[in-house]
Amino acid sequence: MSKKINVVGITILVFFTLTGLALSQIDQKIKDDLYSQIELYSYTLTTIQADYVEELKPKDLIYGSLKGMLATLDPHSQFLDSEEYKDLKTETEGKFGGLGIEISIRDGLLTIITPLEDTPAWKAGIKAGDRIVKIEDELTKDITLSEAVKKLRGKPKTDINITILREKEFKILEFTITREIIHIEDVKHVQILADHVGYIRLTEFREDSAKAFREALDDLGKQGADSLILDLRNNPGGLLNVAIQITEEFLPQGEIIVSTKGRRSSQNSITKSTNRNHLIGWPMVILINEGSASGSEILAGALKDNKRAIILGTKSFGKGSVQSVIPLPDGSGLRLTTSKYFTPSGESIHGIGIEPDIKVEYVAVEEKSEDTNGDKIKEIFENIEMEETDNKEELKLSKIELEARTKLLEDNQVQSAISVLKGIRVFKKFGEPAEPSGQSNVSL
Repeated sequence: MSKKINVVGITILVFFTLTGLALSQIDQKIKDDLYSQIELYSYTLTTIQADYVEELKPKDLIYGSLKGMLATLDPHSQFLDSEEYKDLKTETEGKFGGLGIEISIRDGLLTIITPLEDTPAWKAGIKAGDRIVKIEDELTKDITLSEAVKKLRGKPKTDINITILREKEFKILEFTITREIIHIEDVKHVQILADHVGYIRLTEFREDSAKAFREALDDLGKQGADSLILDLRNNPGGLLNVAIQITEEFLPQGEIIVSTKGRRSSQNSITKSTNRNHLIGWPMVILINEGSASGSEILAGALKDNKRAIILGTKSFGKGSVQSVIPLPDGSGLRLTTSKYFTPSGESIHGIGIEPDIKVEYVAVEEKSEDTNGDKIKEIFENIEMEETDNKEELKLSKIELEARTKLLEDNQVQSAISVLKGIRVFKKFGEPAEPSGQSNVSL
């Protein structure tokens, strides 16, 4: 018995030591209050260790209490054991086994921020905003993000059953999805859609996204683009620094991109563009929807507030909090919300989202039979006549690019964006208004 008490005593001593280090950075009044509450915590810990029906390891008790503590803060803060901490590092590598969805906890429910394009979840028909109410036969009530990730990820070629609540349609839907290795292609479908209107689909912000995006802009310039549709629909975000780098392509030096505000002065910052060389001045329309979150909201919000782009589509997701990953001495870690994002005008993104300048609901195009679609593509290839670019070079499209172009031109939100850009082009041709004829005005 004395040995058990010694173990508990050592555990509490270590806990108090770590707590003391953390408290050294907190105001004295908060310190005093926290120390008094820790006494209650230590008493509870020793009571459980001594009297609970089964013998428990001190580490399991501490880990359990830390997980519960972080879970009460907000959906994005969490305690990560060593395995989860390692898994977090792999999320930005762009390759992992799973379904191809970005998830969050919203209103206490496990919510899909967005299905990633061309992944098993996307192909199965999963939509942004769907609520996962069951994984296999287990309800997801009170599930944490880390627990959900563990259940949803698995070996490639294995099936998983999930039950979805689609609130907009008042439907409960069941899906069986086969896991695959998920490889994220950040920059897609770079092409001229019509009348020198360029198009780029940006699916996520990862390590190489800024470089790929810059190359895409250069490519469109060579093809003769003079305006741009940037598609951020279902872009769940990613690396903040990459989102800022891409935003800088369109804002001159000194323009505000985003600000962060937290409890400490060190967490408050204003990020401004440093662009002196590669400023893109094309008229722009940015497409967003309920699957656009975090980094994509920062980009859209910055260009909207700086009057650099027109935002079209539907309101974005509203994920505007900053998580810091803090390593702990035993190899575990904390993912802790430390501040929130604000657009250049000072508007909060979190829980609110970005409102489009022009609201256009997406209207799904009816699927055509494979035979009909194949005949159409064949006919297009036999009779295709591409528009000439400014340098008179002929553009050549692969079959995949042509299929993508056909779908995009049938997309009602893309059609609206093209119309807006053409309208801007016409308006610019009007020039300055002419002086009125007749008598001059007289001031009295």
